Amino acid sequence: MNEKILEIEDLTVSFDGFKALNGLNFSMDAGELRVIIGANGAGKTTFLDVITGKVQPTEGRVIFKGRNLRQLSEHQIVRLGIGRKFQTPRVYLNLTPRENLELSCNRKKNVFLTLFQRTPVAEKRTVSGLLETIGLIAKADIAAGLLSHGEKQWLEIGMLLAQSPDLLLVDEPVAGLTDEETALTGDLLISLAESHSVLVIEHDMEFVRQIARKVTVLHQGSVLCEGSMDEVQNDPRVIEVYLGKPENEHQAA
Repeated sequence: MNEKILEIEDLTVSFDGFKALNGLNFSMDAGELRVIIGANGAGKTTFLDVITGKVQPTEGRVIFKGRNLRQLSEHQIVRLGIGRKFQTPRVYLNLTPRENLELSCNRKKNVFLTLFQRTPVAEKRTVSGLLETIGLIAKADIAAGLLSHGEKQWLEIGMLLAQSPDLLLVDEPVAGLTDEETALTGDLLISLAESHSVLVIEHDMEFVRQIARKVTVLHQGSVLCEGSMDEVQNDPRVIEVYLGKPENEHQAA
């Protein structure tokens, strides 16, 4: 019923003969929260690199909102409505969260103007709303360098939201976070999925269980299986290649 926001068709990426992605087919609906899991080397980072234009496919197509992204530059893809959150937060540590968000709201504004030019009222409202969304109102005006690792992650998510993307790509958002920060990050992503399409790559299985509606498992550059977390965890192929041997086999060993 829902329209597809992202469709990937027969996608192959070769690096000197090694296929990081191998005939991969994938799609997700507009407004969906999808989690991708897979062992190291399964192709998860390359998958995001191709969607964002950082890597060009050897074969196949990436279709975003009905448009083929092949040959488009990274900044053109951003302008179409795809935002990517990297594993390591990319924020201006010497600026406050408020200033970071103001800079993201207006990409034509530079750091100097952010610091010394009066911010328009509408932009102030947007920034205040973003600070509330990411839970940083109380720390809006301290240097971002003083934030915890988790708070920096939330700030970068807020900076992406400031650009009004239709699709958010989020790479391992809870790596290095405390249990409390992990739970709050899950709540944040679930709330964002009410107004955005969200694609999350993650290793932490407890976190995946918290947020996942549908899980896609990558293996050797292809989709191994898809389904709910329970379906994926109980799939014999996933147990064999990713989640380890069944418990009774461990006991017999």
